[in-house]
Amino acid sequence: MLKFPKEKLKEIIVKEGFLKPEEFDRLDEEAGRKQQNVADILISQGLITQEYLYGLVAKALGFERFNVNIQKIDEAVLNIIPEEIARRYRVIIFNRELSGILDAAMEDPANIETLEFLEKRFQAKFKPFLATEEELNRGFALYEAKLAKDFKQVIEESVQKSMHSRSTGLEQAASELPIVAILDNLVSYAISSRASDIHMEIMENDFIIRYRIDGVLHEALRIPKEIHPAIVARVKLLSGLRIDEHSRPQDGRFRYKISGDLMDVRVSVMPVFYGEKVEMRLLPAAQKPLSLEDVGLLPNMVAVAEENFKKTYGMFLVCGPTGAGKTTTLYSVLSILNKPEVNIVTIEDPVEYDMRYVNQTQVNVAAGITFANGLRAILRQDPNVIMVGEIRDEETASIAVQSALTGHLVLSSLHTNDAATAIPRLIDMKIPPFLTAAVLNAVIAQRLVRRIHNDCIESYTISEAEEATIRKQLVDLGINPDNFKFSRTFYRGKGCMADNFTGYLGRVGIFEILNVTEEIRKLIIDPELSLDAINKKARENGMITMFEDGLRKIELGLTTLSEVLRVIRE
Repeated sequence: MLKFPKEKLKEIIVKEGFLKPEEFDRLDEEAGRKQQNVADILISQGLITQEYLYGLVAKALGFERFNVNIQKIDEAVLNIIPEEIARRYRVIIFNRELSGILDAAMEDPANIETLEFLEKRFQAKFKPFLATEEELNRGFALYEAKLAKDFKQVIEESVQKSMHSRSTGLEQAASELPIVAILDNLVSYAISSRASDIHMEIMENDFIIRYRIDGVLHEALRIPKEIHPAIVARVKLLSGLRIDEHSRPQDGRFRYKISGDLMDVRVSVMPVFYGEKVEMRLLPAAQKPLSLEDVGLLPNMVAVAEENFKKTYGMFLVCGPTGAGKTTTLYSVLSILNKPEVNIVTIEDPVEYDMRYVNQTQVNVAAGITFANGLRAILRQDPNVIMVGEIRDEETASIAVQSALTGHLVLSSLHTNDAATAIPRLIDMKIPPFLTAAVLNAVIAQRLVRRIHNDCIESYTISEAEEATIRKQLVDLGINPDNFKFSRTFYRGKGCMADNFTGYLGRVGIFEILNVTEEIRKLIIDPELSLDAINKKARENGMITMFEDGLRKIELGLTTLSEVLRVIRE
C-alpha cells in the first residue's frame, strides 16, 4: 500500500492533469467507503499506471525509486535483516554502497521511526528507496532458500520427537508440541512459498506433502506414515471437525497468523484407501480484489466486459474448470459495481473474499441454505446485483434466469471448457433456448497460466516445431494460420533462486469473451443449435479465442507457449 499524504497526492495528480479536483475527491470518497487506499483506486480503474504513480511520488518525496528489474538484490546483504523483521517493517536490503551505507527498499521511505529502529538495531546507515508491494514480495521470496533448509530440519526434529510420544489418544497427540510444530511449519512454509493449496496424501508406505504453486503441484517432503493420524487429527481440531469420524468427508476452516498477516485456511478431509486425505486451500484474509487489468484482461476485452456487466439486468457468466480464477474475476467485477447506489448480494460456497458493503451469504446445507434457497431469499432483499458463486443444478439455474429476466444483474460461474459451451450447458439444465438467448449478456471463459519471472526473462526465436504447433492449434480452432500473424520472437524465464529455478513467478489469465449480440441470440434459438456456428459468428464479430489471447500474452513477454498449450489442452 502506498504511504503518502492524501492532499499531497491530490496536488500531484491534479497538477499532472490526470484528474480534476472534484474527480479526485469523488474517488477518495469511494476509497474511504471501500476502506481502500485512494492510490489503489486510481491504479485499479486504469487512471494511472502503478510505475508512473510511484515515480511521481518518489520525486515528490525526494527519494529514489527501487526497480527490481534494474537494481538487483544482493543476496549477501539481504540477510543482514532477518526475514521476520523485513516482513514486519516492509523493508528489503538490496545493496551495500562502498561507503558502507545500506540501500533499503521500503513501502514508506519517509517513515523516520522505522529508519531509526533499523539504524539502531543493525548499527548501520540506511538509504531508503521507494518500492511497491510486489517489488518487496520478490525480495521476500529470496529468503525461501534458507527457509527450505530450516523447514526440513525442523520437520525432521519434530517427527523424531512425535515418534517417541506416549500419547494415549488422537486428541492428546494432536495437542502435543511436536505435532503442533509440524503443522505450523507445513502451513507457514506453504504461505512463504506462495502455495495456494496443501495436499496431505496417505499412501501404502508414505505420507506425502505436496504444494500447489502457481497452479502446479510440487512434492515438498515425505513423512513417516505413523504420524499421519495425529497430523490429520490436528487439522480437524483446528477446523472444528470431528476427530473420531473417519468414514465420511468433512469440511471446515481455521485462521492462521504469520508475520502479522492473517490467512484463512479452508479444509477438506476425505477418506481414501489407506486413511484420510487432507486438502487445505490458503486464502489471504485481507485479500483485495484485483482490477480487470491485473487479472489479465487486455484493454479491448475490458471494454467488452464492462459494456455487459454494467447493464442493469441480464446474466454475466465466467466459465472454466476448478482453479481457473473464476471467483477472482467475479470479484474484480463486483469491486467495479460496488457503489453507494447499488445493493449487491451474494450466495457463495465458500465466501473467499470479504468485500465491504457487499452482503455475502455462505452456503450451509445443514442449516438449509443451498444456492437455490439462498437465491430465493436474496430476491426478497431488493438487490440490484446478485452473485451466485456457481450454477450447479437445474433449480439454481432456473431461479438465476428468472432473476435476470426481472430487472436484476446476475453474475455467476459455470464449469465449461469455453465460452460458447455455456449455452448448451444452460439448455441442458432445462433452461429453454429462448430464455437463454434473452438473459445472456456475455460469457467469459478463462484459464490461468504461469507468468514469466521478469528478473530472469530472456527472448528467443521460435523453432520450426513450435511454429508448426501454433499453426496446428489455430487450424483446430477453425482459424486459417496463413491469415494469422504472430511474432517469431518469444520469451521464457531462465530460472533463478527467487522462482525456485522454474522461470515463473505468479500467474495471469488468458480469456475469451462471447459477446451475446442479436446475431448470436438468433443462433441460440435456432432448432439446429450449432456451437461451430456460434463460434464462427462470434469470431466474425471480433471474439478472440483463449489461444489467441495466450499468443498475445506470449508476445508481450507475460507467459510461454508451453504454458498456454498446457492449460488449453488440459
